[in-house]
Amino acid sequence: MNILNKNELADLSKIKNTYYMIPILRKLDEYIDKYGLEKSLDYLNTILNLAKDDVEILLDKRILAGEIKDKSQTRKSIAGNAFSLLIKYLFLTLKENKCIKSNVFVTSNPKQHTLISDIVTIKVDDETQKPDMDLAIYSINKENELNKCLILSLKTSLRERAGQTYKWKLLLEIATSDNPIKEKYNISYEHKNMPLVGFATVNFYDEINNPQHRGMFKFFDVAFIGKPLNAEFINNLSDLPRFVNENL
Repeated sequence: MNILNKNELADLSKIKNTYYMIPILRKLDEYIDKYGLEKSLDYLNTILNLAKDDVEILLDKRILAGEIKDKSQTRKSIAGNAFSLLIKYLFLTLKENKCIKSNVFVTSNPKQHTLISDIVTIKVDDETQKPDMDLAIYSINKENELNKCLILSLKTSLRERAGQTYKWKLLLEIATSDNPIKEKYNISYEHKNMPLVGFATVNFYDEINNPQHRGMFKFFDVAFIGKPLNAEFINNLSDLPRFVNENL
C-alpha cells in the first residue's frame, strides 16, 4: 500500500516530468546516493548550480523550437521554481519513506488552500494582509481539520522580497497582542490557530554573511539554508523533517 495519496503521487509525477527538473533531479539522485534523502537537502545550492549547464541546453532547444522567447526571464523563473519543487519533491519522497508523519501534507498553493487561506489573513482596517509564502506544510486532525501549519517563504537570494514575510510576522505579533499600534491601525487577526512562519534560502550570492540580512532570521519561527553550514542563526535544511515532525 502506498503511503502517499492520489494527489501527492500526482504531484511527484508532475515534478519528475517538468522539463527543467529532469536534469536537476539527476543531480539530486547523485547526492541522495552519497548522503541519503535528508542530508541531500543541505546540498540544494550545489545541485542547482551543477544542473545549470544542462538546463541551459534545454532552454536553447526551446528557443530554437519557438517554445520560449525570453531565455533570461525563463531562467529567472526556473531558479525560483526549481528550489520550491526540489523541497516539495524531497518532502514527498521522505513521507513515502515514512520519515514524515502520515497526517502531514505540503501545498505549493497556500493562499488558495481551503484549510490555510483564512489563517494567513490579517485585517488592517478594511484591507487584508497576507504573507509572501511559497510552501505550506500542515497537519490535519482526525476530523480532517487543520491542526498546525508552517508557512515557508523560499528565496534563492536574500535581496529578493526576503523582508516581506518577516514584516508580516511582525504584523501578526502586533495583531495578537495588546498594544497601542494594534488599536491605532485597527489591526485584527481572528484565528487562535496561528501558523508558524519560516524562511528557507539557498543563498546563491553569499548574502547570509551580511549582518543586516542575518538579523532578519531573528523574526522567523525557524529559518533554513540549503547548503552545509554550521551556524547558530540558521538551521541546515536537513533539519526540516525533524522540525516538521516535532512541531506539526
